[in-house]
Amino acid sequence: MSAGQKITFVLPVLAMVLIVANAEVLTLGYYKCSCPDAEKIVQRVTEQYITHVPSLAAGLLRMNFHDCIVRGCDGSVLLKPTPANNQTEVTAIPNTTLRGFEIIDAIKKALEDKCPGIVSCADILALAARDAIQTINGPWWEVPTGRKDGRVSLASEANANIPSPFADITTLKQNFAAVGLTTKDLVVLSGGHTIGIGHCFIILNRLYNFTGKGDTDPSLAPSYAAWLKTRCKPNPSDLQTFVFMDRITPKVFDEKYFTMVTQNRGLFQSDAALLSDPETNNYLELQVKTQGSTFAKDFAESMVKMIQIGVLTGSQGEIRKNCGFVN
Repeated sequence: MSAGQKITFVLPVLAMVLIVANAEVLTLGYYKCSCPDAEKIVQRVTEQYITHVPSLAAGLLRMNFHDCIVRGCDGSVLLKPTPANNQTEVTAIPNTTLRGFEIIDAIKKALEDKCPGIVSCADILALAARDAIQTINGPWWEVPTGRKDGRVSLASEANANIPSPFADITTLKQNFAAVGLTTKDLVVLSGGHTIGIGHCFIILNRLYNFTGKGDTDPSLAPSYAAWLKTRCKPNPSDLQTFVFMDRITPKVFDEKYFTMVTQNRGLFQSDAALLSDPETNNYLELQVKTQGSTFAKDFAESMVKMIQIGVLTGSQGEIRKNCGFVN
């Protein structure tokens, strides 16, 4: 599969099953009457940004996941700290490296100019993440809309619920099961790391002091550990230096992240953990053996499930005028 090929998976059966099951929650084309150009505006603005900075596609995808895994897909990750509540989700440790907020703000401004008070920030984030991945020739999935924005955002909940890069497979499976996602969803969505980056400060202990004795994690391939040390120096105050999680094809949405993991070159301990469970390990090996034959389709299906976690509708939430603040 070449980088220039656009992969599109329309999932009518799965999407309709989910929509029927949540008939009063989300629907396709929710803004068809109230703001007919809403989805086109999201796509246009997203493409403008991602075309210039393709790496932001990974940022939006990660932001969408971090939003949905805490309180459901309610846009709570977008809320900025205020004097009254200075510990919103965005201040949590896992969210300090989130990127792409400027894209959401630009989309919101364009939509408020066109259809004030109509389109939620939660829907904008779900749509923008999908459109960003499509822009870099990744898979496409249906995004039912109709989400309302949440009014609560707590750093403590983000710290507690977002899967840790240090987690073992048992903890990861528990994290995903808690929000209704399966072990297959876990390994499939981990495949999003194919276009992601990891900051060096997160893996310093793994490289230089794994057991507190100045050692390196023995589960890392020695050659990969040696290469990482050329990039990631033992300087915990360096919060900027990063490496690609998929060193093979870091800018292409493909299965090569799985190849990295099976070669003991998963950047984080949570990546390596996928080797320790029969189901996740079998999936890794399948995608490597078949060159990602089902990965794009599987990823689209798991995303359709993920973006419907714990959504708010009706009077449960609001339509924020500014995605960073409650009304």
